[in-house]
Amino acid sequence: MSKGDAQPAPDLSLVQRWFQAVITHPDGLAAGEAASAAEQILPEAPGASRIDDLIAPSSKLSPHERLSVYASAFHARLVECLGETFPILKRTLGEDVFAGFAMGYLQAYPSKSYTLNELGTQFPRYLGESRPPREGEVPDWADFLIELATLEWTIEQVFDGPGIERTPTLTAERLASIEPSKWPTLRLQTAPCLRLLAFAFPVNDYFSAMRQDETAALDMPSPRESWLAVTRRDYVVRRIDLTQAQFAVLSSLQGGAAVEEAIAAADAWLPADDAALAGMIRAWFEQWSATGLFVDVIEA
Repeated sequence: MSKGDAQPAPDLSLVQRWFQAVITHPDGLAAGEAASAAEQILPEAPGASRIDDLIAPSSKLSPHERLSVYASAFHARLVECLGETFPILKRTLGEDVFAGFAMGYLQAYPSKSYTLNELGTQFPRYLGESRPPREGEVPDWADFLIELATLEWTIEQVFDGPGIERTPTLTAERLASIEPSKWPTLRLQTAPCLRLLAFAFPVNDYFSAMRQDETAALDMPSPRESWLAVTRRDYVVRRIDLTQAQFAVLSSLQGGAAVEEAIAAADAWLPADDAALAGMIRAWFEQWSATGLFVDVIEA
């Protein structure tokens, strides 16, 4: 809004772009007004303030106070969106502490995407970068929070990403029809929605307990290694607990290894008895096929 001074009113589209640059700046209005992004859109005259020049006061608020309403609402909405993406982390930390982490994150990694779906992309990384030094080698509360954020962001990615709803998956019957002599060199193409996670804490157990009881206030679990597969089927995100051996096999297959190579990667956690090993591997692949973890097989 122009005050009708000697300067001609700038084009409305430029004002809109300037308005966006100012109110979305993570460090506040003053920083937004002085930032190069706003300055390049509408350069200020020496000694002048574009906010005072473009925004008229109301009966109760100054131009800066009026604009701060929009800036506060913008960042409050981003914090709200982060809370919706990381609901269990928010409950674990408490609303005020979570909001503090969220505002720090928005300052370190300002939102630059047209879609809020990407807002939390760097949040686990930010928690890692801003964590206090670990005392000793045992994983601590900060590690747990980072892992919990990682799980929640992975669930978000799997939900919004490509899935197998319109893709034929590899069935147990198809696998069973392959000659045993060919199995060592088979390469299995994993589903595009499959994510494999290794944790220092039983994060999925904690996540499940918090989901089942929305009033629960659980203590942080003690460190215990855990492994998890996250995938999607019929538009529902599914979490599958894994053993370390299963994690090693699936990770190798996802990386392009042949079946024999993948099994060798898990050798340290597998039974030495050949019959027991064969039965275990067969059961795993039947379960994984039924869950839709594979979409194709490549025979050498």
